[in-house]
Amino acid sequence: MERKIRVLVAKPGLDGHDRGAKVVARALRDAGMEVIYTGLRQTPEQIVAAAIQEDVDVIAMSILSGAHNHLFPRVMELLREQGVDDVLVIGGGIIPEEDIPALRECGIAAIFTPGTPTSETIRFIQENLKRA
Repeated sequence: MERKIRVLVAKPGLDGHDRGAKVVARALRDAGMEVIYTGLRQTPEQIVAAAIQEDVDVIAMSILSGAHNHLFPRVMELLREQGVDDVLVIGGGIIPEEDIPALRECGIAAIFTPGTPTSETIRFIQENLKRA
């Protein structure tokens, strides 16, 4: 039996709105992935701990607050500190185009902004998993 792709959908920071994250979570589930949703207001430490505990293949972070330049790199830093290098990390939300190159440079594999079809996110995950 083939193992389902396990995805942790996380909301770092103080966002109080998670409709987009829930839409993505549902789309990933409908595409056959196993989705764990952390809920609102997670710290980077909580996200990394949950990812390790749940043995996920993907961390999908959603953020609207504008704190992406701090919180996304912090998650990547914590993953490196824990020796986790085989988890695909993606982000989405209200993220200005000019911020995307620095986020990619810190290890976020892709950033999906509003209007991105969920099919594009699903395809990206399927084609870019780090674990075989």
